Amino acid sequence: MTSEKEYTSVVRYVTVTGTRSITAECETQLPDLFDGYLRPFAGSESHFHLGGAAGIDTAALDWLATHTQASLTVVVPCTVADQPAAANGAIRWWQGRGRLAGVVELGAAKLGTTAYHARNRWMVDRSGLVIGFPRGTQPTSGTWYTVNYAAEQGKPRLVVPV
Repeated sequence: MTSEKEYTSVVRYVTVTGTRSITAECETQLPDLFDGYLRPFAGSESHFHLGGAAGIDTAALDWLATHTQASLTVVVPCTVADQPAAANGAIRWWQGRGRLAGVVELGAAKLGTTAYHARNRWMVDRSGLVIGFPRGTQPTSGTWYTVNYAAEQGKPRLVVPV
């Protein structure tokens, strides 16, 4: 039997994945969605892996860094310099404030589906839970790829449509 003290000292690793395309309406709803679906997993013993792209990745990074004490690692397929300007800026901003536990640059030769899928597998392989914020039900989206990969690994998934 695990004691309460032992349980609270266990680090919880969580991957956040989501659409890169967010509407203005969706953007206004994100703080409430993050408060309802990220905060319950974002204690000081938690560690989040975030993809470092525009859209949900950057919005979740900003929200988690501002509203929680969870450890945060940003994972990019190539380098941070290869990320979109808004994502690059957010990564540098939080890194400069000491808010990131790490930035992992996987060094792919070029950006594209293969590189993004490799990044997403890297994050899932190191997490015990995946929280996905997909837009629509397109099985070819990167978010659904990641959620389905987690399912193949037998990992719990929380899907929050946006």
